[in-house]
Amino acid sequence: QVPLVESGGGSVQAGGSLTLSCAVSKYIASACLGWFRQAPGKEREGIATIYAPDTRTTYSNSVQGRFTISQDSAKNTVYLQMNGLQPDDTAMYYCAIRSAGNAWTCAAALQGRVEKNFPFWGQGTQVTVSA
Repeated sequence: QVPLVESGGGSVQAGGSLTLSCAVSKYIASACLGWFRQAPGKEREGIATIYAPDTRTTYSNSVQGRFTISQDSAKNTVYLQMNGLQPDDTAMYYCAIRSAGNAWTCAAALQGRVEKNFPFWGQGTQVTVSA
């Protein structure tokens, strides 16, 4: 098990910003980390990954240009800066980590059955955006 703890969620009005944090209990400098979200009645969606060894990032089309994933390896923490939030961004947000692979597999892990792509997950933090 690799405990991950998300924080920073909350309620904001449309157009607002939030920064989510994910504290990881292990050394992250060689890992692939991702942020995901799940709205009620919908499948879990991959929105951003970062390949820690070279900080290469990948984003879903739904958040490209508005959200930024980053890491602080010294603090074993990954962040998600969210700007221009809209009501459609309302969801539970999760971070996850996988140790295997390379930059290409890290980017590819954003797609498909994300629950299978990443073995370790946090409990989530709620983000609610009002119109």
